Amino acid sequence: MEQDTIGLMNELKQRAGNAVTDSMVKSGMKLGLGTGSTAVYAVRRIGELLAQGVLRDICAFATSFQTEIECEKQNIPFFNLNSRELSSGLDLTIDGADEVDNKNNLIKGGGGALLIEKIAAYASLKYAIVIDESKLTQRLGSGFPVPVEVVPAARVQVTRVLEKYGANVILREATRKAGPVITEHGNIILDIHLGTEFHGSSVTPSLMETELNQIPGVVENGFFTKNPPVVYIARSNGTVETRLAE
Repeated sequence: MEQDTIGLMNELKQRAGNAVTDSMVKSGMKLGLGTGSTAVYAVRRIGELLAQGVLRDICAFATSFQTEIECEKQNIPFFNLNSRELSSGLDLTIDGADEVDNKNNLIKGGGGALLIEKIAAYASLKYAIVIDESKLTQRLGSGFPVPVEVVPAARVQVTRVLEKYGANVILREATRKAGPVITEHGNIILDIHLGTEFHGSSVTPSLMETELNQIPGVVENGFFTKNPPVVYIARSNGTVETRLAE
């Protein structure tokens, strides 16, 4: 039964990934390609359409080593954001999310690539998120923790400030190595669980995104609120809903 559930979830993710690619990706685009189990289906669909000749002249930016490897498998040309090919910005970034509220604000970073994912998202003219319906929430942070990327030397001090402000802080540990998760930029991740208030105020995603980054030692956080995306939601009834930001 568990295997059937996993298979259904993967099918839903693939439908959403195909839908966003078929409706939004055009030849000649400069694309940001996200990280994770949902975004990978969009990457694969792009590779399929390139191989068929339906798409051409795509320049991509991969937000992680994982995505770079998938681009290599799919023969999708990818470049650094500082390259001449992408220096003018991205036309579209496609990514997944860990939670999405009813205003299309996001929590991202479950895969540990939040810094580069945010750089890509905010460098994009258009932004699209692909999820299954289990990622929808009324309040961000109520179920999934908010990742906060921190330089290692600031771990204790950032934890102290976050706890003082009312957050429950957990250092993200690796699963197949001893010690903490280390990001591709040499930092650590603190997963913070929030109540209804932080630092004496109600938890408002757009304000939290700014406030968390004011703590010395914080590199970036998992609230994504400043470039509202169109969200493609794979429903369990087999449909894919497209939801614009309010």
